Amino acid sequence: MHWSEIIDDPALQDLPYKIELNKWGVIEMSPASNWHAITQGKLISVLRQYFQFGLLLVECSVQTSDGVRVPDVAWCSDEFIQSHGEATPFPKAPELCIELVSPANSRHEMERKIGLFLEAGALEVWLLSRVGFEYYGPQGRREHSAFGIEPQL
Repeated sequence: MHWSEIIDDPALQDLPYKIELNKWGVIEMSPASNWHAITQGKLISVLRQYFQFGLLLVECSVQTSDGVRVPDVAWCSDEFIQSHGEATPFPKAPELCIELVSPANSRHEMERKIGLFLEAGALEVWLLSRVGFEYYGPQGRREHSAFGIEPQL
């Protein structure tokens, strides 16, 4: 299956799940809790204070070496949008990709997604769990975000 087929399939519209497509064309779905939705909304509101340019996105599609992955929240620069427009999926990851960690997510799964987004061009990947934020760059875990942001939710 291809991402364009998923987008155009009426049976896959309005599902209460986040859909991703692995490298073999198999759909993977993750149910989202209301904590997840509320936290996405709060995160977008807080990040708007820090990013005066570019776009904050919720669940954009990104082509990775392991199929299409969907960060929960992302920030991309104006240059990124000029280069990639509305390409679906984006051929490169936005500069900042953020994953919300649910109890159902394994550490291995989250580490895999961090690697995939960084490999696809993200400058930084954040994990946000109920415990707080973790920041990752190409060299591994960071104590603080390279964007100079320490969001409080």
